[in-house]
Amino acid sequence: MSALLNIIWLIFGGVWLAIGYFLAGIVCCLLIVTIPFGIASFRIGAYALWPFGRSVVDRGGRTYFFSTVGNVIWLVVAGIWIAIGHVLTSIPMFLSIIGIPLGIANIKLIPVSLMPLGKEIVPTSGTRYPQQLRY
Repeated sequence: MSALLNIIWLIFGGVWLAIGYFLAGIVCCLLIVTIPFGIASFRIGAYALWPFGRSVVDRGGRTYFFSTVGNVIWLVVAGIWIAIGHVLTSIPMFLSIIGIPLGIANIKLIPVSLMPLGKEIVPTSGTRYPQQLRY
């Protein structure tokens, strides 16, 4: 079922959303200081390309100083605007029965788009421990 939802997601905006994240990642990687944001954008882009069957989890119990500072910078510069974009694009998706899972997937992208550093994207099929898979 998740493969069918991912194909529908790709047709109705997932490709364009992922392309936007990938382009932002390329721009961030051009500048040396913003490479962690570029890597986070690539990770979010891969998640935005194929969101069903995966979820976002914290990397662990420890929070690092630099990821916290980076998340605050990301939140102020880009995170709020990306989250508003996800909310606004999910509203038309919720208007149809077929679009409800797509709207939910768009809402699932909000936490990782607000604070991407220190997060991992893992398969939801039985994997409880994020240490097993790292993307």
